[in-house]
Amino acid sequence: MGATMSQFVKRLTSKEAMRVTMLGLDGSGKTSILFKLKLGDIVRSVPTVGFNVEMIRYKCMSFTMWDVGGQVKIRSLWRHYLNDIHALIFVVDSNDRVRMPEARSELHRVMEESMLKNVALLVFANKQDLPGAMEVSEVSRRLGLHLFTRHLWHIQSTSAATGQGLYEGLDWLAKNISKQA
Repeated sequence: MGATMSQFVKRLTSKEAMRVTMLGLDGSGKTSILFKLKLGDIVRSVPTVGFNVEMIRYKCMSFTMWDVGGQVKIRSLWRHYLNDIHALIFVVDSNDRVRMPEARSELHRVMEESMLKNVALLVFANKQDLPGAMEVSEVSRRLGLHLFTRHLWHIQSTSAATGQGLYEGLDWLAKNISKQA
């Protein structure tokens, strides 16, 4: 317990930011989330070809967040953004039932990477503000999150448009990121 707390305090007081990669299918809301956290507002975005990176300061934590494009052609490059990260955020469109199996497949493929052995997983069940969006429990079941027994994970109901749930997700990361180290 003391060693874990010591590591956590060391990370909180260090100048180094927590490195976080944000992945998800195209259109899930990754870029909207990134800029909502950075600027406090929604920025009209076009599909991300490549990546966006921003420093997000929240409470006494600092996160360097990499938002990597989710188009099919880019997904094979995702593994290059997983090295030496503290956490993975996977964003899923809670309103898109048709693509949920594809999101599940991509999430499970990524989580098999050996680089993610000690990495916390935060799933943002985004677009909860839309009528007909799946409940978080259904998103969790459809993604098969219960199968990630070797990873500390959490699913958070979110809306990039309103900001609902985003900071609660960061709170979970801040509290739990050191538990995977």
